[in-house]
Amino acid sequence: MHIVLLGKNGQVGWELQRALAPLGRVTALDRHAVEYCGDLSRPVELARTLRALRPDVIVNAAAYTAVDKAQAEPELATQINATSVAVLAKEAEALKAWLVHYSTDYVFNGSGSIPWQEQDPTAPLNHYGASKLAGEQAIAQYCSRYLIFRTSWVYAARGNNFAKTMLRLGNERTELNVISDQIGAPTGAELIADVTAHTLRQTMQQPALAGLYHLAAKGETSWHDYAVLVFEQARRVGVPLALTQLVPILTTAWPTPAARPLNSRLNCNKLEAAFGLTLPPWQHGVKHTLTDILEQAIEQA
Repeated sequence: MHIVLLGKNGQVGWELQRALAPLGRVTALDRHAVEYCGDLSRPVELARTLRALRPDVIVNAAAYTAVDKAQAEPELATQINATSVAVLAKEAEALKAWLVHYSTDYVFNGSGSIPWQEQDPTAPLNHYGASKLAGEQAIAQYCSRYLIFRTSWVYAARGNNFAKTMLRLGNERTELNVISDQIGAPTGAELIADVTAHTLRQTMQQPALAGLYHLAAKGETSWHDYAVLVFEQARRVGVPLALTQLVPILTTAWPTPAARPLNSRLNCNKLEAAFGLTLPPWQHGVKHTLTDILEQAIEQA
């Protein structure tokens, strides 16, 4: 089996290189690839690459993810998250290939406190969410063999993440304000990659499993309580911190160019039932990742 992976150097893409390797030959591309095009801002060249490589599976871990910047660059966000995703869907269909794609809880309006289900009405609050929803719709329209995973609050030890930002600020400041009314489940790139490999293997054997699924770690937390855990773990292992006060604030006290959903909870029952999975609690992955981050922080202190 030949798999083409797009977005190889992103948080999820990096983990996918490991998780997909046992399934077959992986051609991993990013937007800087030379021999083949992995750039979703260049749809014509992207289509030409897929026709040349003729993969059995296309896994798209590339996306425009700068939520606030998307408000000022709507055309580019739409190009990468929707227009080029439609190209992937059409090329996958022509090749009779499977397409795996990642979306977001930002397709919903964030109201209420009940975890969102796959069939719930969508109503994005910002252009990033609208562009990701358009990508989902393009896949459903043009492709018959696909898996779409909506996820939330994605993090990884590699690259920038919320925990690293908190630790840096906690070392620089005595007081921090952190939002307490946005609720979701931090979901590790490692978990997303492992679930992708597991579900892809099953779906290729049982095509009726194709479709849209929610994928997030179990449980829920706020950004403030997430930060509490980060600092508790840091103090436990002796990372030096200047921080003495962590203040919970409301989203309204921290205006941003793009509106954020308050309710990012995702109901993952459909995924667990279809593929025989039990997703781990969010704390499990966060603590695992924090171990690596805190070891680095201690070495640098």
